[in-house]
Amino acid sequence: MLRLDGVHFSYNTEGQGIQDVSFELKSGEFAAIIGENGAGKSTICRLCNGLLKPSSGTVTVAGFDTSNAKTSRIARDVGFLFQNPDRQLCQSTVREEIMFGMGFAGVSEAEERCSEMLELFGLDGKKEPFGLSRGERQLVALASVLAREPGLMILDEPTTGLDYMECTRIMDHITRLNENGTTVLMVSHDMEVVLDYAHRGLVLSGGRLIGDGSVHDIMRDAALLSKASLLPAQIPALAVAIGGRFIDIDRADDMASIVEAEANALAGDSRGEF
Repeated sequence: MLRLDGVHFSYNTEGQGIQDVSFELKSGEFAAIIGENGAGKSTICRLCNGLLKPSSGTVTVAGFDTSNAKTSRIARDVGFLFQNPDRQLCQSTVREEIMFGMGFAGVSEAEERCSEMLELFGLDGKKEPFGLSRGERQLVALASVLAREPGLMILDEPTTGLDYMECTRIMDHITRLNENGTTVLMVSHDMEVVLDYAHRGLVLSGGRLIGDGSVHDIMRDAALLSKASLLPAQIPALAVAIGGRFIDIDRADDMASIVEAEANALAGDSRGEF
């Protein structure tokens, strides 16, 4: 679905940007790009949807080289959710907003799909988008992208400025999308969101990819996270702090179960059990 081969991009003569970044994202994956501010996370997102073109190297999306393909053609396969929905919304009503992108993409049965999105997200199509809350505007922006049914969804800090309930609502929709086969590439500074939803982590520092692996493995790699000026999510950090090991988070439903699992593991070690 997405492949970067030796990609370089610079905003200025001093070389600020990304250097020699290579990775491949297969259909159906859910990956998160993490790293310090200025590491190049948003730059990679814009390279993946054709808004930026690589200085060297190649970016291939759905079989198209972004250096040669028109951005409008790439947009048929790639949905992009901006960090700030106000930069994405431009219509007078929620219904018009959802219909807008489908019109450019030539989506058939647009009216039916728009109605599906309104029902799915619990939105009132007659309302004015900028009269909605921050979380509701983010939902409208997400609905307008999902209505085109992109094969690759790129999310640039999708939970910034949202409260817990709004964040959960957005991410649960994205998870269902991924479970139905859509590839997801998400930029996030929130390690809890990354741990809860992403399966693969891509770690950037100084414009270079310094780590690539399962989110669980990356969260327990203190040296790697330190290089990227990151702290792990609270649960793996606690597990490592109290026992020097990594708890199976998928089997730990809450903090109490994590502590109990670690206590049992430590008790087993004290009896010589491994």
